[in-house]
Amino acid sequence: MTVPTLMQRVRRTLLMLVVLSIAVIAAYTWFSLHYAYSDGERAGVLQKLSHKGWLCKTWEGELLLTPLAGTLPEKFEFTVPDDAVAARLNALMGKRVTLSYEQHRGVPSTCFGDTEYFVRDAHENAN
Repeated sequence: MTVPTLMQRVRRTLLMLVVLSIAVIAAYTWFSLHYAYSDGERAGVLQKLSHKGWLCKTWEGELLLTPLAGTLPEKFEFTVPDDAVAARLNALMGKRVTLSYEQHRGVPSTCFGDTEYFVRDAHENAN
């Protein structure tokens, strides 16, 4: 049995640190995408939905929230991770809708979306 040299021990330690770092980043990413900080619904007029990104294409949209009399409308920016929900939203463009969303804070990359609000469902409001 041979005794590992100092260089072999350093390489093994560095390799373990790299593997451990990747595992920690992967676990954090999984947790941030699967644990919702908050959830709720927003109602307003669906103003915009686009499929954008250089490398990672995501669905990004804007909802104009219904303003109170005498105030300017507020924009709610959101990400749609599901293509089926994005197709439903495209069909509802310009209409009053209610969006069900989850807020995922601290997602480490914009490959999952530009915002922290992920829309899970949408339906048209009756006028």
